Amino acid sequence: MSTELPWRTVRASVLRTGLGVGVASGAYALSIGALGVAAGLSIVQTCALSVLVFTGGSQFAFVGVVAGGGSPLSGAASAILLGARNGLYGVRLVPLLGVRGGRRLVAAQLTIDESTAVALANEDRGRRAGQLGFWVTGLAIFLLWNLGTLVGALVGSAVGDPRDYGLDAAAPAAFLALLAPRMRGRTEWTAALLAAAVAIVAVPLVPAGLPVLVAATVPVVMVLRHREQPYVEDSER
Repeated sequence: MSTELPWRTVRASVLRTGLGVGVASGAYALSIGALGVAAGLSIVQTCALSVLVFTGGSQFAFVGVVAGGGSPLSGAASAILLGARNGLYGVRLVPLLGVRGGRRLVAAQLTIDESTAVALANEDRGRRAGQLGFWVTGLAIFLLWNLGTLVGALVGSAVGDPRDYGLDAAAPAAFLALLAPRMRGRTEWTAALLAAAVAIVAVPLVPAGLPVLVAATVPVVMVLRHREQPYVEDSER
């Protein structure tokens, strides 16, 4: 029996999923374009951020720090902290994608939450389906994300001084909206509240943009203590 029809069915399903995620992400990119301009970046700088960084959480972190008066270096440090998870995604995707040479650079740039999720969700349908999910989703999001950023930046620059409309507060608000869905348990809320308290205390003590980096040490310490706890318990027995 021919297996051509089942693969066509699987391929159509993967394509629909990947392109659907790409369209949704492109629409969401309108906000990062407008917020980048509102934070004081030029249209070219805002678009370059999407091309080079290409991960929503890190971009919102950078824009949020800059909009709050922090330095670009502080914003970049915050973005790197959030973007580090993509390296872990890459480790998981290496055996599935099996890319070499220049394609590895392209794959690394396209390794984000959405492309990883679609790839792994289709991995049980076969390696080819997982690979297709990764490439279709990654490329669709990259193209539409950057197009959405450009449109958002152009619209944002056309409204004049963003502070006249209160848009200078939009970047931190957008970042909080991005964070909210992940607040599902007591551990997350404990880390968030402790980090917020540390940031508030640090505001008058360090330059703008650095409080968020100081606060980022809170979840790191919590993770380290959690990992050390079983060892401590075992040693006490």
